Amino acid sequence: MNTDAALVAVRDLNVHYGESHVLRGVSLAIRAGETVGLLGRNGMGKTTLIRTIMGHVRASGGQVDIRGGDGTRMRPDRVARAGIAYVPEGRAIFPNLSVRENLAVAARPGVSGRDDWPLDRILATFPRLGERLDHGGQQLSGGEQQMLAIGRALTTNPDVLILDEATEGLAPLIVREIWRIIGEIRQSGIASLIVDRNFRSVLAHSDRAVVLEKGRIVLDDTAAAMVANVGELTARLGV
Repeated sequence: MNTDAALVAVRDLNVHYGESHVLRGVSLAIRAGETVGLLGRNGMGKTTLIRTIMGHVRASGGQVDIRGGDGTRMRPDRVARAGIAYVPEGRAIFPNLSVRENLAVAARPGVSGRDDWPLDRILATFPRLGERLDHGGQQLSGGEQQMLAIGRALTTNPDVLILDEATEGLAPLIVREIWRIIGEIRQSGIASLIVDRNFRSVLAHSDRAVVLEKGRIVLDDTAAAMVANVGELTARLGV
């Protein structure tokens, strides 16, 4: 796998939880402006891979590169300040802070000093948040919380946005809104790594995709090629 000019790259990554070998020789690259879909059934290692990239889980072998440097032992705060934003499954907003405060607490210029995502752009992208600026995080619906989590990540002006279970548990109208927003983010030039159970939506918004199966990458191709060979993909995903 060619990882030249990758903003994030993992090379022959292995991760263990005790005696359980969760990731087995995984290699993956995310380049500037590229959207990569990360697919696989539950329990195949997707969240572990993301959490290892972000520094929350330690690799037992292999390497994580961040912006061309060794980030294998990098702390999560340093990964974030290197321009990698993370929207975790479960959203992790601050329930006792208002929408405005949730957005303000993370806001900072990007690695190059860019400030492409000020508050007014966030509110233009997420009109619902503008109507609820003084509401507490716990007062928001699940969809609004997901919008807030994505908006908060964007206030860091990232070069890479990682979305774990982008639309899980959301109503169909909100799901469509989240995918619209993901499309806008893609058009803005931010690179992304997207996990979602709806593989068709992931592929529609991705340049490439990989499939994890029992901790190994078993498919790695362009999104268009995976759509053209959807039979193998559905067999791998068990859908």
